Amino acid sequence: MKPSPEDPDAWNAYLAEGNATQPRKRVAADVLLRDAADRVLLVNPAYKPGWDLPGGMAEANEPPEETVVRELSEELGLAVTVRGLLVVDWVAPHGPWDDQIAFVFDGVTLGVPGELRPHDEELSEAAYVTLDKARELLGQRMRVRLAAAVRALDEGRPVYLHDGTPVW
Repeated sequence: MKPSPEDPDAWNAYLAEGNATQPRKRVAADVLLRDAADRVLLVNPAYKPGWDLPGGMAEANEPPEETVVRELSEELGLAVTVRGLLVVDWVAPHGPWDDQIAFVFDGVTLGVPGELRPHDEELSEAAYVTLDKARELLGQRMRVRLAAAVRALDEGRPVYLHDGTPVW
């Protein structure tokens, strides 16, 4: 027999059982940061080939916008303010990975610090580069997200991607 909300302990146990059987999504959150020369910040992860927008994977129960703030503080020692959402990309299962929701947020324009360098072993380097150079350095999936983020800035509204393909 299904418990009712009138018995809060039984009801919460019932809901927790349902929650435990629901699928979990991996969540990635990146940020588009530009300097005064309108270059974008890219990072070169030490654990995989190619460059990325700065950010990373959300921890359990962490909001995506807090993920980018935490990741940039940990990895680059940068304090970032998130200004809004630019891109949501649902990524289909691939290889050994389940599906994922990837966010790209707009961050404040930062001046170029005296020396931009990684603060932990996850990154080998970080640099502000032109959009053209970013398109050269980024892999296909991240290149599409960057293009969508730039489009979102131009149009003044977020872009939704379905495995890298614009839906609207």
